[in-house]
Amino acid sequence: MQFLALYIHWPFCLSKCPYCDFNSHVRAAIPEARILAALRTELAFEAARLGPRRLASIFFGGGTPSLMAPESVAAVIADATALFTPAPDLEITLEANPTSIEAGRFRAYRDAGVNRISIGVQSLDDAALTFLGRNHSAAQAMAAVEIGRDIFPRASFDLIYARPGQTLAAWRAELATALAVGLDHLSLYQLTIEPGTQFATLYGRAAFTLPDDEDAAALYDATAEIAARFGLAPYEISNYAKPGQESRHNLAYWRYQDYAGIGAGAHGRITIGDQLIATRRHRAPEAWAGRVEARGHGSVEEAEVSADERAREALLMGLRLAEGIDTKAYAARTGRALIDTLDPDILDQALLAGYLEATPDRLIATAEGRKRLNSLLTALVR
Repeated sequence: MQFLALYIHWPFCLSKCPYCDFNSHVRAAIPEARILAALRTELAFEAARLGPRRLASIFFGGGTPSLMAPESVAAVIADATALFTPAPDLEITLEANPTSIEAGRFRAYRDAGVNRISIGVQSLDDAALTFLGRNHSAAQAMAAVEIGRDIFPRASFDLIYARPGQTLAAWRAELATALAVGLDHLSLYQLTIEPGTQFATLYGRAAFTLPDDEDAAALYDATAEIAARFGLAPYEISNYAKPGQESRHNLAYWRYQDYAGIGAGAHGRITIGDQLIATRRHRAPEAWAGRVEARGHGSVEEAEVSADERAREALLMGLRLAEGIDTKAYAARTGRALIDTLDPDILDQALLAGYLEATPDRLIATAEGRKRLNSLLTALVR
């Protein structure tokens, strides 16, 4: 039975962070009952056309899923585990902000079936949190992390680095403080300027500057060093985990396996028959819900992913992982040999430079190669 990862998108936030370009929306009153009903309807539609699948993971992302009532989370989990066959070690993750109100719901989310929490700490510096538009303090973040650690079998947190004025010494201290709490997973994001965000406008006006590439690289390098002291290893470009605590849901993306995306703006890659289908839902929550109510799903685009697109996507995702790409799995998923996707001259140069390693079974980007992955892939892919 084929495995499936399930992504549930909750599109609402209390406020829009100035750096964020995710599909998130602020409403004076969240129409939770309507959105929940649409999620359950769309989930049933997807299950009917996919047929029997072994459910490997459920991920509630957003937006801010910790604004959902625990009863709503429980209802979605109950539907998913009834419509699909849950794996014995089914991973159920919920993203949460560390405000005191949301942290107060952690026990109820655990009772609803969530067994992994991902906490959007972002920083342990109050000035940085204000700059980032966050609604919590560093003290609230640490309290939420400790609550999450005590309630959930598995817990992760997010941090943003390469912030204006951030020093290497301050980052080392911040990271060590966060990791000392004892969580098993860290997701790390470099602050970048995304088009259409408030930061894009401010940055264009020179309201602030970001660290240069050399300083940002030093901050990134320090992360692996500090994380290693607490038993976390980089298993993907931006993710660190203790052994066995890697995000199984995100591994499905990076290993280019099937995942269904449910909810406003969600994307998916699902196999139906012998075709790999890319799905995309309407971004606006109310418009998406209206489509679901009328048709059973909120899709605005569904298209077969061609062999060339599959080959490129699988390469782009797989080389992000420390484990690299399994060449046999790659060929089975894409219908092409990995070697046929690569420019042979660039491949030889990358191997000689130590940016890539090749074994009979795998192609792996080294730590130095993963730092340069975007430029490497631009040259490497035919």
